[in-house]
Amino acid sequence: MNFTEEEKEFFMKEALKEAQKAAENEEVPIGVVIVKDGEIIARDFNRRELDGRATHHAEVCAIEAANQAVGNWRLLDCALFVTIEPCVMCAGAIGLARIPQVYFGATNPKFGGTVSLYQILEDKRLNHRVQVESGILEDECAKIMQDFFKNRRKK
Repeated sequence: MNFTEEEKEFFMKEALKEAQKAAENEEVPIGVVIVKDGEIIARDFNRRELDGRATHHAEVCAIEAANQAVGNWRLLDCALFVTIEPCVMCAGAIGLARIPQVYFGATNPKFGGTVSLYQILEDKRLNHRVQVESGILEDECAKIMQDFFKNRRKK
């Protein structure tokens, strides 16, 4: 799948809408959309507090929705757009779902499993490698996180 810059920004804006939903629910504001054939087939946001589940990160929830949408655990013809670099758990889930492309906005220096701390998705020792591109609407993606934690510290 080859996306134009405009398409990448469009899909990241949709992921940002999901991140905003997370913030409104006092969740860490990370949002995801999964795209197949140019259409969004799944979208979600962090739901750990809402669902009371440690593993309900945005990526995992969206992957589960995409699995249902396509009727298969393999998401071979899909791309995942996420506002913040996936953590180690989410990078593992992306690889296990066989998603070939990941686009993210801002890096995650404390928990990043894609470029910051680890490079799980591009590790040649694994049987599935993922094309990763970062920096899509990076400032907007970083700002929603910064604002969330600044407001949380004020409380």
